[in-house]
Amino acid sequence: MNEIVIDTEYITLGQALKLTDAISSGGMAKWFLEENDVYVNGEIDRRRGRKLRQDDVVTIPGTGRFVIVNNSGE
Repeated sequence: MNEIVIDTEYITLGQALKLTDAISSGGMAKWFLEENDVYVNGEIDRRRGRKLRQDDVVTIPGTGRFVIVNNSGE
């Protein structure tokens, strides 16, 4: 499983999609989530503003599985 390292309390699902290279710009997040099943902690989630925090697991078909790792000590 790959890691998405953050240094804030959370990032949004849309930001995570961009960091994983599933999309090339933040503006594509809404379209991507409408067209693809993206899983957060095993459940489909289509909210680009969904807050992802430490230890959340995001599964993006065709891209991989990612765990959120908070590097700020929070």
